[in-house]
Amino acid sequence: MLLATSAASAQTAEGGPAPTVRLRIGPVWVNPTISLPNIGIDTNVFNEPANVIPKKDFTITVSPKAELWLRLGRTWLSGIIAGDIVWYQTYASERSTDSTYGLGWKAPLNRLVLSTNAEWVKTRTRPGFEIDTRAERDEPAYAGSVEVRGLSKTFIGVRGGWREVLFDNAAAYEGESLKRELDRTERAAAVTVRHDVTPLTSVMFSAGRSEERFTYSPSRDSTADNYSVTLNFDPAALLKGSASFGYKDYQPQSPDVAPFQGAIYEVNLSYILLGSTRFSTNLRRDVESSYDIDQPYYLLTGGGASITQQIYGPVDAVGRVTLQRLEYRTREGTTVAAPDRTDRIRNYGGGVGFRMGEELRLGFNIDDERRTSVLADREYQGLRYGMSITYGR
Repeated sequence: MLLATSAASAQTAEGGPAPTVRLRIGPVWVNPTISLPNIGIDTNVFNEPANVIPKKDFTITVSPKAELWLRLGRTWLSGIIAGDIVWYQTYASERSTDSTYGLGWKAPLNRLVLSTNAEWVKTRTRPGFEIDTRAERDEPAYAGSVEVRGLSKTFIGVRGGWREVLFDNAAAYEGESLKRELDRTERAAAVTVRHDVTPLTSVMFSAGRSEERFTYSPSRDSTADNYSVTLNFDPAALLKGSASFGYKDYQPQSPDVAPFQGAIYEVNLSYILLGSTRFSTNLRRDVESSYDIDQPYYLLTGGGASITQQIYGPVDAVGRVTLQRLEYRTREGTTVAAPDRTDRIRNYGGGVGFRMGEELRLGFNIDDERRTSVLADREYQGLRYGMSITYGR
């Protein structure tokens, strides 16, 4: 993995735009993209179980996005403006306009690296693999880090972050108020050691603590100690993305909720072979909060992979698979239909694409998704098929 970066011809300026970003308006670098990732049919709009006739509808999603960079002396100011406009022909309740705004600043000085960023997300997407309703919520977040050069290629630093999840008063699922159950504040802090292995590759060791404090359900509060090692690969490298592996000691504040100690990881990598085959993978294992107070959290394990192969000229084909496992923990002293149950989600899909120039791609896709569970009302199966249009990198 470390050697795979050696053939890259250019390097991203630390905090600045990637070499592929070509649009410049005065002092501002801009990377605009727009896509219609879904123009087609959803055969199970509400993820309803097999004993209910599923609702079918025609849907369109439009996703504009702009990334911006501005050099300020030796530092970079960056921003992001993105959105999703989701439209359903029949079921107006599923229509939404989601938005993301971000602002960051990075100062790579001689012996000091300062970084800070703020983000605000307003969305009605499904909150993870468990909740099937499109729940409106706001998610403001802030993060920052300070690193000091200890050796020529080694930095010692600290970092911290804060995030809130604020559901709308009307957001509900399975008769439960999501605001009452899942409104929370998340805080995290860590000490880090980063070493630049090559100009395009770095490895970071981190030890820190995180906590969740629930506004209206304090019996869900928790604290966790986290230890990890992370490999980061520059966007200009052949192998792009990051891979983090670690250990979590998750301790709920309530004595009737079992703790979790074990391995966690998060991987987002892509690799292009011989200029014509692209491999991508994303993997994740971590603790997630559940809407059900009697089963307050589950261990999410899984991920996906895709292969895109150029067939001939502008024509390509893609195949993808996603597998997820949700392992629930039951609160002691409570009675539930299926204690410590495990739900599984799997998605198989593929498609063909046609490139019209370097920036525009037209695709035809089909995806089959289903969730299995020991609880019949938690199972569903749905097919989504249609077109996609992408402009920009």
